This record gives sequence, structure tokens and C-alpha cells, in this order.
Amino acid sequence: MAAKPELSIIILNYKAKTLLRDCLNSVFRFREEVALEVIVSDNDSGDGTEEMVKKEFPWAAFTQGPNVGFAAGNNRARPLVHGSLVLFLNPDTKLNKGVLAKTTAYLKFHPEVGALSCKLVLPTGEIDKDARRRFPTPAIAFERLILRNGRRYWYEDVDSDKIQEVGAIQGAFFLTRKKILDEVDWFDEDYFFQGEDIDLCWKIKNLGYKIIYYPKVSIWHLKGATTGKSKLFKPQITPAQKMKVKMATVDAMELFFRKRLWDSYPICFDWFVWAGIKVFKILRWIGVKISFLT
Repeated sequence: MAAKPELSIIILNYKAKTLLRDCLNSVFRFREEVALEVIVSDNDSGDGTEEMVKKEFPWAAFTQGPNVGFAAGNNRARPLVHGSLVLFLNPDTKLNKGVLAKTTAYLKFHPEVGALSCKLVLPTGEIDKDARRRFPTPAIAFERLILRNGRRYWYEDVDSDKIQEVGAIQGAFFLTRKKILDEVDWFDEDYFFQGEDIDLCWKIKNLGYKIIYYPKVSIWHLKGATTGKSKLFKPQITPAQKMKVKMATVDAMELFFRKRLWDSYPICFDWFVWAGIKVFKILRWIGVKISFLT
């Protein structure tokens, strides 16, 4: 779109053609806020997405490949990026005025910040709590998954209208710098779905950068559009795919613990946590199977 883009927006799409159209229209509406380019990476949707993008949005670059998940699907766009800033944006989002201008300006004027997200507003008007999270250490994961108390995990002890440093932000709106992405080698492709954004934040923070939640602007987020979780949009996915989505959170938790937290605790505690995750995974699998039958 811009001859010399400052911002590269990467939108990973999977069977969300109508939502992607709305998302791209919102980007086009506010294109003057920053010099940008748009790259749509499609995970083999097979729903006419390629034809729609090329016909209605010829200014957007398009790349396509097999359904390799969130991490690898976003990484597919890497060779097409020309901007110094990169925004990973979900197709089930719509931008509002000032979002691109204010978030990119904040990142540029705060060199200590490595990644940033804004406030995400759900169709109900509620705030998407996943926009700011603490890392799922064993204690916090236990509180959230076993005790059903996500207060600390979702920073519910901190005002949601306050600019704040957080542990992790959500991949639905994830703004960072290309030089940082190159240094940490982008998303870890061992994650298929869920956990990739938390893992990327971990790598960025380990370089010494801050992760910032910036609620002075907001976007609309349908959420769950490509996974079948949204009541407003139901993609055509198979039972096997539904099972994979249902199990993704636990799978990601296990992977994150093994990759990032294993060396932080005594080995006996590591094996205790690992066993607990396995038990929880079995219980989750049984619960999902029962839900399919009822």
C-alpha cells in the first residue's frame, strides 16, 4: 500500500472470509494513520479467500500454504515484510480511529518496549481479558485451571484503563519490531494453536524489553471465529479439528512449561507438575468426549 512502509500488518486467515473482508476494510479506512503494507497469510481455507482478497483488496499481498497452525502460518509472511514495525492482527478484529497512529507512536517513542497491545472489546461490550496476562507459572496455572480463579492470571487486580507493563499480550493484536522478531526467530512453530503469543512475549522479555498493555485505544474482537468457539460465527470444521482446539490450551501449557520453566524449579517439582498436567489433560479429553455425545 505504501511505497516505503513503516508498519507491516500480518493477518492470518483460516475459513473466515467474511470477517477478513471486514477487517481489511477497517485497515483501509485508517490507512493514512501510518505508512503501511498488509500481508494476508491463508492456511488453505478453501473458501474463496484468495479470490476475494485479490479482487477486492489488490493492495494487500497474499500468501497461502497448508494449515500449519497459528505460529507457522504467521511466520509464512516473514519474507514479505518490509516495515520496521510488525502488527499481527486477527481476521476477526476491526480497527477503530487512532489505533494504528497511537500504538505505533508509543512503540517508536519508547525504545524499552518490545511489544504492545491495545484494549480488545468483545461484541458484548466486555473487555477481552486475554489482552493482558501473567505467565502461566505452576501457581498461577493451578489457580486458573483447578481453582477456577483467573484474577492474577488476567491482571484483574490492576485497572484495565491503565497503561501497564504485563507478562504477555494476545496474538489478536500484537505490535512489535521486526528487528526483535528476527532476533528471537519469530513465533516458535512447535506450538500449533494457543500459547504462541505467550511464548513470544517470554522470548522478547528475555532480551530485556517490556511488554505493554496500552488501553488508550481499542479494537473490536469477535474472538473464537476460526475455532468454533464464537456463537456469532461458525466455520465448517471437523470433529477432529474441534477436539484439537479443545485440547490446545492444555497442550500449550505443557509445552510452555517444558520449554521455558522446567529449569526454574527442582527436578522433583518439575516431574510433579508434568504429571499434574497429564492428569488434567486426560480429564479434559474425557470431558470433551462427553460433550460431543450430549
